[in-house]
Amino acid sequence: MELLLNLVNDFAPYILIGLIIIIFLLSIIIIVLFKALGKVEKRYRKLMRGVSTKNLEHIVTSYLDKIDECNRKSEHALKEYIKLDDKIKSCTQKIVMMRYKAFEDIGSDLSFSMAILDGDNDGVVLTGLYARSGSTTYAKPIDNGTSKYDLSEEEITVLNKAINQNVEIYNN
Repeated sequence: MELLLNLVNDFAPYILIGLIIIIFLLSIIIIVLFKALGKVEKRYRKLMRGVSTKNLEHIVTSYLDKIDECNRKSEHALKEYIKLDDKIKSCTQKIVMMRYKAFEDIGSDLSFSMAILDGDNDGVVLTGLYARSGSTTYAKPIDNGTSKYDLSEEEITVLNKAINQNVEIYNN
């Protein structure tokens, strides 16, 4: 035992220096850990902002419920969008009008032809002819871009312009 005490006494300064180095290294490690803990605490506070005494499981569950509700509403909105998109195709989308002088003895462009079409190029071509003795209006149905009635040159022009109009319907 005495040999051990002598050995400790002989190496006491070295042991003391070693312990001081270990304490210094442990102090540095503690400082680094406190900084890391501070960062984790900031993240935790950010995660738990606006929450009083709820536990994390309850918070995550409530957010998942909100996400499910948003998904249901999004699916419903998409179904409604599809219905509206189908309805829009049958709405008037393309209108072209052209005024012209139908008869040489009339002083101005008082006659007209107008094409009114939907997204499937169904609709009507209206023509109003103005003469000194009276005015006449014609309506000719259009089915898929064609008419079963003979069309005048002006009616063909407005029909082709209406068919070639770019109506943009935004699909996802």
